[in-house]
Amino acid sequence: MREIGHFIGGKHVVGTSGRTSDVFNPATGEVEAKVALASADELNAAIENAKAAQPAWAATNPQRRARVMMKFVDLLNRDMDKLAEALSREHGKTLPDAKGDVIRGLEVAEFCIGAPHLLKGEFTEGAGPGIDIHSVRQPLGVVAGITPFNFPAMIPMWKFCPAIACGNAFILKPSERDPSVPIMLAELMLEAGLPEGILNVVNGDKEAVDGILDHRDIMAVGFVGSTAIAEYVYARGCAAGKRVQCFGGAKNHMLIMPDADMDQAVDALVGAGYGAAGERCMAVSVAVPIGEGTADRLMKKLTPRVENLKIAPYTAGNDADFGPLVTKAAYDRVKGYVDKGIEEGADLVVDGRDFSMQGYENGFFIGGCLFDNVTKDMSIYREEIFGPVLSVVRAKTYEEGLDLAMSHEYGNGVAIFTRDGDAARDFAARINIGMVGINVPVPVPLAYYTFGGWKRSGFGDLNQHGPDAFRFYTRTKTITSRWPSGIKDGAEFVIPTMN
Repeated sequence: MREIGHFIGGKHVVGTSGRTSDVFNPATGEVEAKVALASADELNAAIENAKAAQPAWAATNPQRRARVMMKFVDLLNRDMDKLAEALSREHGKTLPDAKGDVIRGLEVAEFCIGAPHLLKGEFTEGAGPGIDIHSVRQPLGVVAGITPFNFPAMIPMWKFCPAIACGNAFILKPSERDPSVPIMLAELMLEAGLPEGILNVVNGDKEAVDGILDHRDIMAVGFVGSTAIAEYVYARGCAAGKRVQCFGGAKNHMLIMPDADMDQAVDALVGAGYGAAGERCMAVSVAVPIGEGTADRLMKKLTPRVENLKIAPYTAGNDADFGPLVTKAAYDRVKGYVDKGIEEGADLVVDGRDFSMQGYENGFFIGGCLFDNVTKDMSIYREEIFGPVLSVVRAKTYEEGLDLAMSHEYGNGVAIFTRDGDAARDFAARINIGMVGINVPVPVPLAYYTFGGWKRSGFGDLNQHGPDAFRFYTRTKTITSRWPSGIKDGAEFVIPTMN
């Protein structure tokens, strides 16, 4: 049985706590490794190691720190297939999804190559009689990231790349469900020239999380995960005087207007609703067709697409739509939500609960599920399912559809599909959600824009990645738009009237 320990001071360290957690192959249901869960003493040792290494790294000029990021990007491209295969094996993602996971993290590393420019301070001459003022940006010291299972490459890089480029040392506590890729990333950073101890990976559970939140030498903490845990991390970390930024759950809506290109909308729903088995905080989990005619047209095209989704292990090739859920507990949770949706009166149009694959009967596979006539009081609408389950909530008017997204407690992402420029502009201006897509289903911005949820999807006011950007007293909304299908950039067209 393969054993996974920690990565501290540039070396693999065997766990000594005596506590471990199983790491599964989700396609087969078999335990393929044991990951060590750190004790308080092991975590403290990693922090002391980082604290000792950090001053020399902070004294390294930003251009030299940026060169480490340049080399790291080269190594990520070199080992892309190796990283994607390891990620798919432990998470269950298809290989294209796994490569996308790595690439989105790589883009943040590319952005951090610009650290010398981004870290420049400010200067005011003549601020007072004979007085000049200048500001400088300095590293905090030792900082930490607590990252989830669903993006074991991208989200750790969201966290440690900017922190390290700024001169900090970093403690990474990744998910114990798929711990191999974070350690591989740390190995590549070392190969890229990062000094030992600047990036330490400590595997663990709540004991390690609490240790990070309470330790006085951890200056800042970033977290991504469920809202309940995000609230806990934010409250405990802030109480300990740390800078804390947490991203929680989501319930992302997609409005489909009567004038929308229905083929384009259905393609978007299939990819955004079922890709990565729905285990994404930016998955579209609620489709909102506006008007009965729109709803009927949507269901006519969407239903056969969901029925024909290809579910397979990552080893089956690149044409699968999605693979298994990450664990048996995740499978049971998603199946329980589908059962609950039926009990609450929603119409289960496509039922994927009995999906089984020959040779992989013990895998954590569930087929795509599609609900129609879902109402806002149902659990499947109110709560994040984190699985391949799409709910259709029919709205009579644009205002009713807008209110659905506006009144939901989560505020990560939202989208509208329409050919009406007035509707798109009104939607982007009024919606109280942090990332907005116009004819774009998953409006995750590029590395040089902010990623941030509003309402109970985000806690804390600093950017996840991208420029620090003086956001403390404002909220940033990122809008990603695309010309409607069939209309070329710059072409003249008539905007249809919205009834």
